[in-house]
Amino acid sequence: MKRLLLLEDGSIFKGTGFGSANDATGEVVFSTGMTGYQESITDQSYNGQMLVFTYPLIGNAGINRDDYESIDPTTKAVIVKEFARVPSNWRSQMSLDAFLKHKNIPGIAGVDTRKLTRTIREHGTMRGMIIDAEDDIKHAFDQLKAIVLPTNQVAQVSTTRSYVSPGKGKNVVVIDFGLKHSILNELNKRDCHVTVLPYHTTAETILSLNPDGVMLTNGPGDPSSLPDVLTMIQGIQDKLPVFGICLGHQLIALANGASTFKMKFGHRGFNHPVKEIATGRIDFTSQNHGYAVEAGSVDKDKLIITHIELNDETVEGLKHRYLPVFSVQYHPDAAPGPHDADHLFDQFMELMDAWKETKKNA
Repeated sequence: MKRLLLLEDGSIFKGTGFGSANDATGEVVFSTGMTGYQESITDQSYNGQMLVFTYPLIGNAGINRDDYESIDPTTKAVIVKEFARVPSNWRSQMSLDAFLKHKNIPGIAGVDTRKLTRTIREHGTMRGMIIDAEDDIKHAFDQLKAIVLPTNQVAQVSTTRSYVSPGKGKNVVVIDFGLKHSILNELNKRDCHVTVLPYHTTAETILSLNPDGVMLTNGPGDPSSLPDVLTMIQGIQDKLPVFGICLGHQLIALANGASTFKMKFGHRGFNHPVKEIATGRIDFTSQNHGYAVEAGSVDKDKLIITHIELNDETVEGLKHRYLPVFSVQYHPDAAPGPHDADHLFDQFMELMDAWKETKKNA
């Protein structure tokens, strides 16, 4: 089935449909990852987005039970140069085509993804639409220009009910803004008893659980659309260790007086070099975000910039000067991606131990 990808700047990309036969609209973004397409598609940070893979062949290992980052992905569409019709991997349970049909996500293959990526890099992320080649293109462009993208993305992907991932070690509360399952895996590997709470949970509710620490997860959208979360962070950060990842990092910045901005085309992929300023250590990291912390807005009396991205020098890490709070813009759980930064989970464990010792001796 011949299909078209339309961009709001008037660009048209021809291809062949796979997955769901539905039309789709969303923000078109690209990922430079060479592996991990299943984790990417099921990452809720891609909520409402049409995901372009720059790697030319996607789907060759199929879909397996272990690489889900969420069970019900909300990625709007998958755009590839070529998809593997017949996967070959011992873990494979179904093809990418069958998976996208099952999850009602349209795909389009045969697209010149190099040209598409260059277009996005030049003009920035844009709204896009996938339609059948026989549809009225002028009418589709009129619809595309009139579409207003949703701003309540975290509300769409956060859990609505609290749940527990049991362990016998530290008592950790995780605030779900669109979490990846790999975050829970990392905490469970360290024997944490994890309680996952909805994004709108109050500071009072969190404190009533008497946790050893709080993790703020990744998630989609604009961090400035969550003012109540900033109030929650301000209510807990002087009482408990807090670790923020991705959107959680941006929310910690906003809660402490900094500002954020929308990037031209964001960071999405698994090869982003990040430098720790204090040590000079460089980690290659997994990233997926379209907003970043404005470096000049960081109040140096409150926060220290701990990490920067080497390609564009954007802020990649923060630490509070006086409170047990730190955050990173990237994904130390690294699913998919390099595991250079998984030591940050150990750092969180050490921070909780040190804070408990401090309170005991106070």
